[in-house]
Amino acid sequence: MSYEEDGVLELEDLNLPSEERLKKGPTAIIECIENIPCNPCVDACPFNAISMEKITDIPEIDYEKCIGCGTCIPACPGLAIFVVDISREKAMITIPYEFLPIPEIGDKVKALDRKGEIVSEAKVIRVKKNENKTNTVTIEVNKEMGMIVRNIKVVK
Repeated sequence: MSYEEDGVLELEDLNLPSEERLKKGPTAIIECIENIPCNPCVDACPFNAISMEKITDIPEIDYEKCIGCGTCIPACPGLAIFVVDISREKAMITIPYEFLPIPEIGDKVKALDRKGEIVSEAKVIRVKKNENKTNTVTIEVNKEMGMIVRNIKVVK
């Protein structure tokens, strides 16, 4: 099934970095698939790693320029940017997070896939509160979950 039919993205739908690039360290992954007028991610990137020819194009990442700083995550109104680091023993995923309660460092949370289904446990490593209300949360999961997990469920 395609995302047009069920609303769920698959890895095949995305422009992803090479395995070699993923092994080098953190990089942003843009899961934006709609051609709508939007470009805050382009302006947010301090390394000029994100570009668009027209404002209605899907953003493109130059994975050689991207260092995975995450500045683009809270800038995206569609909550469609994540930073993934699978270069370590465990995968680190930084996600946009606009729900309450906001998790705290050290919390154990449920890791969700693109369908919103629980696929793993995760540990909260970092929480950054941002002025625009889109916080970023970095979680640690098993390495094989790095390209699967895209949200969390806080259980308090």
